[in-house]
Amino acid sequence: MISDGIFTSLLLHDGYIVPRVDMILICALAALVLGLVVSFLYMYKNGYNRGFAVALVLLPAVVASVVSVVNGNIGIGIAIGGAFGLVRFRSAPGTARDILAIFLAMAAGLICGAGYVLLAVLMVLVIAAIGFILLTVGFGRRNMKERELRITVPESLDYTDTFDDVFGKYLASCELEKVKTTNMGSLFRLYYRVTLKDPAKEKEMIDELRIRNGNLEIVCGVIDNSKPEL
Repeated sequence: MISDGIFTSLLLHDGYIVPRVDMILICALAALVLGLVVSFLYMYKNGYNRGFAVALVLLPAVVASVVSVVNGNIGIGIAIGGAFGLVRFRSAPGTARDILAIFLAMAAGLICGAGYVLLAVLMVLVIAAIGFILLTVGFGRRNMKERELRITVPESLDYTDTFDDVFGKYLASCELEKVKTTNMGSLFRLYYRVTLKDPAKEKEMIDELRIRNGNLEIVCGVIDNSKPEL
């Protein structure tokens, strides 16, 4: 049966897990190929670091090789665990996509290392296919009409309803998120989350706002979602 092939370890010999060189090489090579798939999925429609992409290719093979050797040997497992415990990993917080890629690469390596190559291939291909589909159709894509608007006004200006007519003309929605004093309290900085009616008229809106705020600083840009998600 197909299920028997998927859930049967290549390292299984006469009912026991026996690490053999030929089987370990097969597991490592399979993990290497799956690492390529994970790396391609990570790079698809994503800004990426070359070193991280290469690491995703090699990580499953390294994990599979280690797990294959440790499989069934408690002493070697404890020794390798102690060796890894001496290593301190330091890195900047990653995005959700970075963390997902690392976990998927590790999972592929672990399953291949246990000898379940067909199961690892099935898991990675299914997840990669779903990932490609979601990225291709633009699942979760933000509204490109949404903007972050920052307006600097003098302290003498009552900003409560000064810009209402301009906002009504160019914006579909507008929400004042916070107000911050700057320049020793002589200026106020207003932070809005807005949705443009027509992005092509963004400059016209800024020109009209400059007349109201005394030509002080105005910043209008795409909402920054680059903060770490996890």
